[in-house]
Amino acid sequence: MRWKRARRSDNVVDARSGGMRVGGKGLGLGGIALVVIVGLLMGQDPGQILTELTSQSSPGTGQSGAPPANDEQAEFVRAVLGDTEDTWRQLFQQAGRQYREPTLVLFSQGVNSACGFASQAVGPFYCPADQRVYLDLAFFRELAQRFGASGDFAQAYVIAHEVGHHVQTLLGVSVQVNAARQRGERMEGANGLLVRQELQADCLAGVWAHHAQRRLDWLEPGDLEEALNAANAIGDDRLQRHGRGQVVPDSFTHGTSEQRVRWFRMGFENGESGRCNTFQTSRL
Repeated sequence: MRWKRARRSDNVVDARSGGMRVGGKGLGLGGIALVVIVGLLMGQDPGQILTELTSQSSPGTGQSGAPPANDEQAEFVRAVLGDTEDTWRQLFQQAGRQYREPTLVLFSQGVNSACGFASQAVGPFYCPADQRVYLDLAFFRELAQRFGASGDFAQAYVIAHEVGHHVQTLLGVSVQVNAARQRGERMEGANGLLVRQELQADCLAGVWAHHAQRRLDWLEPGDLEEALNAANAIGDDRLQRHGRGQVVPDSFTHGTSEQRVRWFRMGFENGESGRCNTFQTSRL
């Protein structure tokens, strides 16, 4: 992937020095929910994870700022985020809307967001309350070493998926899902709203990849396969089989490997966000 062709975003905040790390404080409801979901997916005891988090030491006092210029991984993140900004700004303008750029926070081990505290175990996530994407770069190593999904375009897919959640927030999807949650509608499960929301974010990541490739011609042989492999690696069924030894569809939150691959591919092949309405389709 010839990612150096992309414009660098100015919206990446480096909190790895401890400026936004938190320990010894109570977790918000959003943070607890994230820990529970990830614990179930990975076959770990959520209670044990919560105990470890709440026993951490006090937060650091370092200040957050821009990543250092010689940090290759941070430069990659800035390049991918910058291109998502360019892509979605253009697509929103075509639809008569204004795109508000999210901030991406790089953290290490743990971070406090408006959605609560999250540890490294949570993985990358988007918080609609502060419209920020949170990323511990150690996740990319785990993706490669534990799940066999390596490559720069695989990493770009992960970032674009979280930005897809930001797009959902701007379009009002996140508010509608939260309202459905408050009404008591089913969230988890193979046809639950969480799965539909996550698969839409996969499709939106594919839409970004389609337009980025047309504009930059930056994909090299094997790059698309890297993204598809990453989508396949983090499907609910594969994660549960790996962590639990069995698949429990009633607890799905992100969709199966096959679904995640198919919806990303749909966005990539068509480049039309209108094709990403996972909430109206009968076949996920």
